[in-house]
Formats: sequence, structure tokens, C-alpha cells
Amino acid sequence: MAHGKNYTKSEESRDRLKMYGVEEAITAVLAGKFAKFDESLDIAMKLGVDPRHADQMVRSSVILPNGTGKSERVLVFAKGDKVQEALDAGADFAGGDEYLEKIQGGWLEFDKCVATPDMMGTVGKIGRVLGPRNLMPNAKLGTVTFDVARVVGEIKSGKVDFRVDKSGIIHAMLGKTSFGVKPLVENVVAFIEKIVQLKPSSAKGIYLKGVTVSTTMGPGYKLDTMELRSLAKATA
Repeated sequence: MAHGKNYTKSEESRDRLKMYGVEEAITAVLAGKFAKFDESLDIAMKLGVDPRHADQMVRSSVILPNGTGKSERVLVFAKGDKVQEALDAGADFAGGDEYLEKIQGGWLEFDKCVATPDMMGTVGKIGRVLGPRNLMPNAKLGTVTFDVARVVGEIKSGKVDFRVDKSGIIHAMLGKTSFGVKPLVENVVAFIEKIVQLKPSSAKGIYLKGVTVSTTMGPGYKLDTMELRSLAKATA
């Protein structure tokens, strides 16, 4: 695949064979930024797990210390006092059947969906719409709960959901390049710590096989997995 001259120029400063420390990698990523918009910082992690086995499915969420820089539109399925509670906490939309009908009609102007347990029967009717778009409320991610105020607050403050794909890779967006080095390093470290905490007991061999960070448009920098394993031991 051919890349543009800006990408090629940015790539010239990268050592393809080098494994970078976290701060060193973020510094290099930001130094090579060339897009005119505020790019995201993306991470890709290859894990030593077999997602075909349920006990090796790595899936959860983490609240980044400095947020993601993205404004998430939140829809909460609730009824009674929980509707106002959700709105007071910052939800963009909250209600019941009226949003079921809107979604059935093609409306999808939200990024995250939360539901109280007593509304899951309603939400289940649009599971085929929400599921493929990763919008379906999920108890494992904390988005099926009566504590809607807390969950909406977490989403608005920078909560990131993630799950390992069938190839054993986790992708996530961990902030914007405008954050600067220190906040992005803190976000990356918090994310990696969470992944380490979730290591399945049934996973054998090397867990963190490869980790790469990049901007939306730029080349990827491989992180030093030895450093990350030290981080793993420090947070175990």
C-alpha cells in the first residue's frame, strides 16, 4: 500500500526494529504528527489468548485518567425517576418506548447506550440493531444497572470499553494528540494496567505479545514489552 509523502516523512524517524519505552514512543508519535486535525492516539495490543474459549475472552472497560477527548452521546433506557436521574447526570437522551420506536425507524444518533435491568426486555427488541454496532447494553461493561447516574458520569469522563477480537487483538482510542505527552502516557499506562489485571488464569505463555501506538494517520511505534511486563509485575 502506497503512503503519502507526509506519512513517508514521518516514518523516516521511526526505527522499525526498535522497541520503544512508553514515554519515548508517545514523544516520537507526537513529533511525527502531520495531519491538520486533532488526531487520536490509538493502541493495538496482541494478547496471548484464544478468544474462542470463553474463559480467555478479555473484555471490560477502563476510565482513563485524562479522558478520551471525545464527547460521547449517551442514551439511557429507563423509566420513572431514573429518567430524570440520567438526564441530571449528563445523559443526552433518556426514556423508554419512544426511543425504541425512533431506533426502529433508523435513528442512531448516540455513541453509548445504558439501560436499567427492568428495561432490558424493551432493549432486547432492538438487539439486532444495537448488537452489530457495539451499542447493546452489557452487564459485564457496567451498562446494565440501576445506578445510571454513576455510569453516565463515567462515560462522560472518559470510560473506554474494549474487547479482544477473534485474532487476539485489542484496539482502543486513548486520547487526542493535543493532550500532550504526559497525559497520553498516563492514559496508556492506565489502559495497559487494566489489561494486565484481566489476564485469564487459563492463558499460557507470553500474555503481552505485542503493543503498538500510533496517531490516526501516522505510523505505529512498537512498545517495549519487557518494560510492560515490569509494569505488570508492579501492578499485580
